[in-house]
Amino acid sequence: MILRLADFHFPDSAARLYPDTPGRPWVLEVGFGDGRFWPHFAATFPEAPNYLGVEISGVSLLKAARTLHRAGLTNTVLTRLPATPLIREVVPEGGLDSIIVNFPDPWPKAGHEEHRLLRAPFFRLAASRLKPGGAVLLTTDHEEYFEFACREAEVSGVMGVDFTDPPPAALETKYARKWRDLGLGARHARFVPTERPHVPHGSATRYPDQEDPPAVPHAVLTLPQPFAPAEFHKHTARGGQTREDPVGWTVVLLDLYRSLGGIARPGPGWVVLAHVVEGELTQEVLIDLTAREDGTHLVRLARFGGPVVTPGVKAAVGTVTDWLEARGGTVRHRGY
Repeated sequence: MILRLADFHFPDSAARLYPDTPGRPWVLEVGFGDGRFWPHFAATFPEAPNYLGVEISGVSLLKAARTLHRAGLTNTVLTRLPATPLIREVVPEGGLDSIIVNFPDPWPKAGHEEHRLLRAPFFRLAASRLKPGGAVLLTTDHEEYFEFACREAEVSGVMGVDFTDPPPAALETKYARKWRDLGLGARHARFVPTERPHVPHGSATRYPDQEDPPAVPHAVLTLPQPFAPAEFHKHTARGGQTREDPVGWTVVLLDLYRSLGGIARPGPGWVVLAHVVEGELTQEVLIDLTAREDGTHLVRLARFGGPVVTPGVKAAVGTVTDWLEARGGTVRHRGY
């Protein structure tokens, strides 16, 4: 089962995600590649644990879905997201039995360490989301990254480390086979929480509960007639910084498209493609500009792609509204 970010609850539960296999261990794999690790590893259990896989490659997502389907593993959830926001916002405190990281990108170039996953903040987050007795399992062929991860676990103050041989399933992944064929080995560590820190989920404003979905952000304007925007140029807006959220949001209006209307629209209109960045969370959203029968125009977030209505997404609708106002539009209503 492939889920979008909007399909999750914040936080979610294994009971909701795996209603047919309640009570089984819940395992998260970060960067599952083509998915060949999990069938091998799941076979070492009397019953296959509930599986949550996160990956940023769309091609890998499809390959893994096929691999798990062929293996007959149905209690699986795959998603295309960065690992950190998924773990922080979706996984409840003490929800996971293990987090598996096989052959992560080592970001070996100087100055790129900040892009590495296994740093002290991640270990503190992982410790908060693991059950008692749970662990982060790392297998890698990159010696320097292995030593780096062990140091970061110590710096976190909440993780101990056990050095063991990698599980056989980890040596069946694409990268493991590649290095094995070259005569190279792999290192393995089991990071075990020594305490459970409290790492809160995001605010209800940023990650709304699906049981109470927020209103769709929109605005109503009167535009000069006939409305025909001049040549479009990429536009960037930033804001939203607070003491609780010092990063805020960045909105980039990438392009403007002419739409033909149809069942959902009374006539031709326009669609704006916007890129929204809020910390580790990135969404690309479509914002419709539609003519209404009373002569006004509606600016509204499109549902395409299942966007999560965050402050940055609301700001994207506001940025389009401001862009139209600067071109002669008169705002009648702001609903964002």
